[in-house]
Amino acid sequence: MSQSPQEESSVSASAARTHLYSLVKLVEEEGRTTVITKHKVRALLAPLDRFPAARKTDAFPAHVLSTAQKDFGDLVTLAAKGQPQVLLRNTTPVAVLLAADPASSALSSDTAAHPGAATAGGAVNSQGNQDRSSAPRRLATLGDAMSALTGGPVSGPTFGLPGLDAATGGLQAGRLTLVAAPPSVGGSLLGLAAVRKTALVDRRTVLYAASGPNRDDIFRRILSAETGGDYPRLKQGRLTEHEQEVAHQLVRAGVGDLLLIDDGTNLRAEDIADTAPHMEGLALVVVDRLQAAHSARLPLSGDRLPDASQVLAALARDLQVPVLAVVDSDDPTLLGLLDADAVLTLTATADPGKVQVTVTERDFGTIGSAYLQPDLIHARFLDAGAAPLGRADSPAGSGLSAAAGGTAALELAEAALPYTSGGHRGIPAALTHELAAWRTAVAGGDQEALKEILPSLLQAAAAVSEMPDTHEGQRLAAALRPYGTPVSADTAGSAHQAAAAGAPVHAPADSGQGQDDVAEDEDGEDGLAPGDEEDEPEGHVFLALKILKDSVGRSKMHPIPVIRTEARNSAPWTLISEHMDGEPRWVHPDVTATRVPHIRANGKRVRRDQLDVPDSFGEGVLCLIDRNGSFPSACSAVPLAPNKLLHTGPLDAYDKAGAGIYLIDIPEWNRTDMPHPLGRIIDRPDENGRVWVTTPHIKQLEKLVRAGHLAAMPAIHDSWTGKANESLFKPFYEATRKARTELVQVGGDPYKAYKTRLSIALRLLWPKRQEQRSPFWRPDWRMSMVAEASVRHWSVAFRAVQEGHQLLALRNVDAAVFWAPDGTAPATYRIGTGFGEVKAKFVKPGEISPEGDD
Repeated sequence: MSQSPQEESSVSASAARTHLYSLVKLVEEEGRTTVITKHKVRALLAPLDRFPAARKTDAFPAHVLSTAQKDFGDLVTLAAKGQPQVLLRNTTPVAVLLAADPASSALSSDTAAHPGAATAGGAVNSQGNQDRSSAPRRLATLGDAMSALTGGPVSGPTFGLPGLDAATGGLQAGRLTLVAAPPSVGGSLLGLAAVRKTALVDRRTVLYAASGPNRDDIFRRILSAETGGDYPRLKQGRLTEHEQEVAHQLVRAGVGDLLLIDDGTNLRAEDIADTAPHMEGLALVVVDRLQAAHSARLPLSGDRLPDASQVLAALARDLQVPVLAVVDSDDPTLLGLLDADAVLTLTATADPGKVQVTVTERDFGTIGSAYLQPDLIHARFLDAGAAPLGRADSPAGSGLSAAAGGTAALELAEAALPYTSGGHRGIPAALTHELAAWRTAVAGGDQEALKEILPSLLQAAAAVSEMPDTHEGQRLAAALRPYGTPVSADTAGSAHQAAAAGAPVHAPADSGQGQDDVAEDEDGEDGLAPGDEEDEPEGHVFLALKILKDSVGRSKMHPIPVIRTEARNSAPWTLISEHMDGEPRWVHPDVTATRVPHIRANGKRVRRDQLDVPDSFGEGVLCLIDRNGSFPSACSAVPLAPNKLLHTGPLDAYDKAGAGIYLIDIPEWNRTDMPHPLGRIIDRPDENGRVWVTTPHIKQLEKLVRAGHLAAMPAIHDSWTGKANESLFKPFYEATRKARTELVQVGGDPYKAYKTRLSIALRLLWPKRQEQRSPFWRPDWRMSMVAEASVRHWSVAFRAVQEGHQLLALRNVDAAVFWAPDGTAPATYRIGTGFGEVKAKFVKPGEISPEGDD
């Protein structure tokens, strides 16, 4: 078992303990054997090839390196007595301590006697093993490492998912990283995320070695992720005009020159290693995938994986590029055999909307964790925030700092690029301008400028009711999250002070509505994006827009779905506003309501109600009512005018044959146990104390007069009306109800897709931005539909109050809170999942309401 003196070096046990990791690395990479001396006791730190039986960890005592380092002296003693001690990196044997061969005992313990010894000092050009034909090895000095560390931030590839990028620190040059995930969890999509971020955003060269998907699959996945198009449809070769344009843009942008795909048959790790050195400016190698099960036609499978992993690790070290390999298993034994520098293990959670990624490194074990939101129908993951490390010594501390130049500032600058470059739209020009200024300040390292920009940037972000529902929009929203809830103008000063102090910026708890508390159409934003106006592709779970257009088109009244552009800047269209929806937004005068920060299950920051009930209400709990499908349910019978609105002026009384908008006095309402029937409409009267309302509210007031709850109908001082119809949207309602009945049982992505397209179709009735295309432009239709939902919401709550129930709050068009002394919901509500039915939850007074008006 002896080696020549040139191949062995000798160090003391104490020095070996200190430099154990370095000595083991020499064992692994060079096959170096080191003589360990402890007084008169001698042992060998040797490669496994010298004692192959050590590869079976259950045959001999085995110790992970961290434990071995602590007990190293004892292990040397045992090994010298002829009891081999196996050293492990995680679960993988990497070296073995053996008894010193009698022939080697003559070796001097003086390391100077052996020029090739691994000393305990700085690194040098190794002169040992002079019989080798290769040039002397260059060993790095501490100065080299310090220069690299202090030379500035390392700009390696990332995934473009802020939570995961924070947990991993990005993909490091010279390291092999595994993405370990069982089939169907989405491991390949994580590799694709790194490809998209590196090639499409960072404009750097990527080698995609595809042992599973072919190049067509890869491009379809990229296109699906970039456009939000359904991947199953794209697999059939059916592209929308928008998707075709994006595909052409990718080609024109030269992505083909940056993303090089090897999807040839019989792909081996050696083939990848032979190809990569010839790629100029290579920034990342992605291998998709390593298959755990053996396949005769796939070299990258089965028991050939450990050898392939060694080749890929050597490739990463030789070229100093990160290599990211996807393996379709999370089996710890297999991962131990692959022996990567880092492993990202994807694990499904109890929440189908979340996947946890655990980040482990070979030498340190688990170093971080993050949650991702699977969006498999669009072939991508979305960021769901960082998972807690559970470690007090986390380098990030208890929260990210808003100080300029930090990781959060850099991520925000990178997330802003798709919008500041003009490549993506969907956010206001004011926010784009502030983000451009932020990028300039980050690039210049100007901390003072960042402190000045932050308040106005947050103010601009606060005006955005919802970021675009795209990968880029999700990333921008996540990048803004470390700075707290965006603030309004009256809190901008405090934001500046907080930024100057390097602290996260939050809106005060009592600041009223926050960014997530704005109605979906308020402040001129409608949440629509280019391409939303296109019909859903055949095979989509719900053809919402197509059904809505058919519903209107089949009417015998020959509706006018679009008002001419030149007519939109005059009455009656300029008289219609979002406040005509009549949403209550009311809290009982004896109840104290506080808007407090809350984080939803998907990681989104929102503000929720915290209701404190006076003792006079007695014992009880809060019953939270959530109405299902308020808007589509209202479509069953919306009174509106399908044709033109004509100026019919003052009216002596409401004419049931007509529908439109009416200018009325605000009727007197003296009850304190219910909000005003007109909701927030009364908050914005004109100079004469009058308000414009739609037909649903006129009809509601008539019913209240007939029932004796109002003294008289208010006078109608002006009106714009047309022939009334209540069935224009009824076919749409019926199709929506039928689809919901089926899909609510399925849940998951199909149900989410249904709700998304349903919402988009109804918003397209009145798109706010001039550049937004739509098959409709009828503000009166849209506001009549929303008003009908508000009226129904108010009416059911009023019946409950008449039966003796105590209403605490009435929010938007679907949320109500009642005081429940007996812990049951009011009988006026039907519990269920269908339209017209509700979900009921119960919380204690003072607790945060988990649901609310975002």
